[in-house]
Amino acid sequence: MIRYTARRIYQLLPVLIGVSIIVFAIIHLIPGDPAQVILGEQASAEAIQKLRQQLGLDLPLYQQYFHFLLQILQGNLGESLLTQKPIIEEIVPHLAATVELTVFAMIFAVVVGVNIGIVSAWRRNTWLDYVPMIIALIGVSMPIFWLGLLEQWLFGLKLQWLPVLGRENARIPVEAITHFYLIDTLLQGNIAQFLETIRHLILPAVALGTIPMAYIARMTRSSMLEVLKHDYVRTAKAKGLHEFFVVYKHALKNSFAPVMTVIGLEVGRLLGGAVLTETIFGWPGVGQYIYNAIGYRDYAVIQSGILILAVIFIVVNLIVDLLYTYLDPRIQYK
Repeated sequence: MIRYTARRIYQLLPVLIGVSIIVFAIIHLIPGDPAQVILGEQASAEAIQKLRQQLGLDLPLYQQYFHFLLQILQGNLGESLLTQKPIIEEIVPHLAATVELTVFAMIFAVVVGVNIGIVSAWRRNTWLDYVPMIIALIGVSMPIFWLGLLEQWLFGLKLQWLPVLGRENARIPVEAITHFYLIDTLLQGNIAQFLETIRHLILPAVALGTIPMAYIARMTRSSMLEVLKHDYVRTAKAKGLHEFFVVYKHALKNSFAPVMTVIGLEVGRLLGGAVLTETIFGWPGVGQYIYNAIGYRDYAVIQSGILILAVIFIVVNLIVDLLYTYLDPRIQYK
């Protein structure tokens, strides 16, 4: 297992280098001059040229790339061209907000999606199969922005059950320690704020997790239908094991590898694609942070933000690969 893990990590190095090159190249295709943006439209050509030299923008692209890579390897993400503040200090609260939202959304998607898929496969061609699959189809088809607005109208305005904007109660702000508000409120022993944070998470997490939930449900159903045909499932039933334990203990583990693939891909998609949800619910995540940086041509923020999300996506998929070996130990020998 250790050898397999080391080999998988070693195989990631070319991927990480490739990602850094792609991110660096794409950012430099964005039209506009960062020096012009910082100094304004009325700045003189001499002032713009001087600032370009200070920022290293007058160097050849390959020199800019190696300088960028060296800074990243040293753990220095640079400074924002707009605010002149270290990016690592600015992006951490935004990244924590997005990760917290993504984790909560994936918990909802996995718990609901897996169980819907299991029940659909278990009770194939009955109403317990048709109804969940219709729900999954609606979940895939419904745009996030429409579902988010619908949630706000129903649960926020009409029923007034849940808050519709932000991460916290503005009148009682959370004292940030790790910037993960659920953790921070528990560290401070403030259960009331912890519950309030969960209330703020529910609507955006459900809106963000609905599409992954539908994909997971459909994949779980397909995989379970295949596994339930195997001889060992029929043998377990013949031995008198309760059908619930046959399905959840024996069949689920052996059908979960394809589902893990979907979960890994969806985690990466949610981390980078939560801009709509964050905008609708006023969620101060990294998607909005990068989106605002694009408007100001803040190259350093855009590069660092996209690179961080890409690294997280790669690490998540590495974890998924390692979990494959737990589900099927034969993989590491192949």
